[in-house]
Amino acid sequence: MNKIAAYFNFSELKTSMRTEVLAGLTTFVSMAYILFVNPSVLGASGMDKGAVFTATALASALGCLLMGLVAKYPIAIAPGLGVNAFFTYSVVIGMGVKWQTALAGVFIAAVIFIIITIFKLREMIIDAIPRDMKLAISAGIGFFIAFIGLHGGGLIVANKSTVVGLGSLTVGTTWLTIFGLIVTLILMSRKVPGGIFIGMVLTSILGLVTGLIKMPSTIVSGAPSLKPTFGVALAHIGDINSLQLIIVVLTFLLVTFFDTAGTLVGLAEQAGFMKNNKMPRVGKALMADSTSMLVGSVLGTSPTSAYVESSAGIAVGGRSGMSAVVTGALFIFGLFFSPLLNVVTDQVTAPALIIVGVLMAQSLKQINWERFEIAVPAFLTVIGMPLTYSISDGIALGFIAYVITMVATKHAKEVHPLMYVLFFVFIIFLWILNV
Repeated sequence: MNKIAAYFNFSELKTSMRTEVLAGLTTFVSMAYILFVNPSVLGASGMDKGAVFTATALASALGCLLMGLVAKYPIAIAPGLGVNAFFTYSVVIGMGVKWQTALAGVFIAAVIFIIITIFKLREMIIDAIPRDMKLAISAGIGFFIAFIGLHGGGLIVANKSTVVGLGSLTVGTTWLTIFGLIVTLILMSRKVPGGIFIGMVLTSILGLVTGLIKMPSTIVSGAPSLKPTFGVALAHIGDINSLQLIIVVLTFLLVTFFDTAGTLVGLAEQAGFMKNNKMPRVGKALMADSTSMLVGSVLGTSPTSAYVESSAGIAVGGRSGMSAVVTGALFIFGLFFSPLLNVVTDQVTAPALIIVGVLMAQSLKQINWERFEIAVPAFLTVIGMPLTYSISDGIALGFIAYVITMVATKHAKEVHPLMYVLFFVFIIFLWILNV
């Protein structure tokens, strides 16, 4: 135990094994939905859902273990939401590309990722982002995940007249969310250790007792076979032979790049890891992400990225890589205890995401709002993420505005050269996504 504590620097980070295990468990419970959502989304492309389930669990486990053991950060990795929808609905269904070819595109994007990570290009870009924009990214992610929680819990719903509106209070599951939110608010206000996780447990118990959450019929089940998807990406690399498919690869690259970069920066700000506007060991964190994306494509899943739900684990005290290791181990166990994961519904995780959104919004106070040229891009970044339902889109809006306002106010010399490069990259990126 002492060796583990020394390896993960428990004393320096002012944490403990109990706290890290609780944080890892909280993160896992918050993001366990991906084990079921990812097969559902990719299954619409024609992929075998069982194989995708297993590939999702294994790719997530690998990413979390690498992040924890090598980069030593309490940040989890799993197939990203949004990019999996792009894979299925834009590439496969929209463009008519076979899922086997699309998977090959993910593999090539992952190889490029690893190359630019080795040459520290990704690290250079993250370091080039000004501090105010890093703070805006962190706050924006907070608003984004709070919105996900409000929507998933039924408190905010789509409305044809007003775009969004208050959910129905006649629905039992919405009241389950409200119960969880009230309990968690009380626990957090009274500074009860593990308040977020306790709230999730109590919400699950109430859901089972009231029948709002279905009691699992079994506890243990075997892991589905990987055979339908394993190695398919490698066998179809030769299919990437047109401009359209090259654009698909570049889009996988850009979306995953900035989703992960933004999430890493936001979580590092939340946990207090940033030093002199730089994230220590960011190269190792990016390599963990790149490697899991590469292996995931071979196993049979869409691109992986750092998960914003890691903020739930950080919020309960997770500060070392041990919590990511715990999350990774739970993904492996999840392969055999999949029936139990159905207990963790959107209503159970929603209160946690809303509370974490509040915690991450605290970085807003450090942004220099008195400088209009800073306030505008920061605001667009923060508001853009929840309204576009995309971290990378929010970053794109903010970064484009940042260069425009800084040049307009004759502060062009304060802008890092890479930010000018990103200005044009994001314009092309948004054009590609819309065309």
